[in-house]
Amino acid sequence: MISVSIITVNFNQHQVNIDFLKSLKQNLSSYIQEVIFVDNGSKTDYEEIYKEIYPSLNYIRSEKNLGFAGGNNLGIKVAKGDYLLFLNNDTEITPNLIDDLVSEMENNPKIGLISPLILFYDQPNIIQYAGFTEMNYLTGRNSGIGSMDIDEDQYSKDNRATGYCHGAAMMCRRSDLAKVGPMPENYFLYYEELDWCEKFKNAGLQMWFLGKAKIYHKESVSVGKESAIKTFFMTRNRMLFIRRNTDVLNTFLFATYYLLFACTKQIFGYLLKGRVDLVKWTVKAVLWNFTHGKNSKNLGFKI
Repeated sequence: MISVSIITVNFNQHQVNIDFLKSLKQNLSSYIQEVIFVDNGSKTDYEEIYKEIYPSLNYIRSEKNLGFAGGNNLGIKVAKGDYLLFLNNDTEITPNLIDDLVSEMENNPKIGLISPLILFYDQPNIIQYAGFTEMNYLTGRNSGIGSMDIDEDQYSKDNRATGYCHGAAMMCRRSDLAKVGPMPENYFLYYEELDWCEKFKNAGLQMWFLGKAKIYHKESVSVGKESAIKTFFMTRNRMLFIRRNTDVLNTFLFATYYLLFACTKQIFGYLLKGRVDLVKWTVKAVLWNFTHGKNSKNLGFKI
């Protein structure tokens, strides 16, 4: 019997967690072997309350916030399912999501990671993700396919390779992790799933999008639209991703573009908004890359 382990990571989002667990309970699949809930250094332990909603919950608590990858890796260590489904705790699933993802992977052994169509929870007719284009390694940018389009079922028949999967909802085989390894913990927040996708690609596996499977995402619940932590890690990790996944020449060309154009534009934008505080974190993020190795686990930001 095929089995699925669902892994989710929480940091101080009590009501969001309740909604997430209720969503799982309302959309059960016979494939679900376990739901692994990683409490990533939250102030309050709500294990008993969460188990009232989902009694078989495998609750793991870390006293320290280990970041997105670190939290998920705790779940990976104990997961027993043939497939691992990583879901953000600020998502709510739909009927047949798990069954459809498993079926697609069973039919195509070349798939390494697969993500469903992702819609905004507050605007359920608006698409957040229908796949990603490939990365432009000179600019460190790629594009979201279908992003902000109205959902008119235009992707419902799509099952195709894509540039990258989306960290809010992605599935892999547990057996593939032996050659790919766990999520990279050098990022803490943002870009770790893109780096992980690169590892799957290097192992000869494909990134995949399945349009008939849907999930709803409460985007930016964790860190807000513009904040110090988001600014720092988005800026720091974009450069770190290029350093870790391209050669020296490409990294040099990217750094030239990034410093002269992208970061300069970003800083002027913050100044026009009166957000001098974010200018500081942009500069700190860039400097971090010049003072730390590409495999450093020094975050450069106090959590």
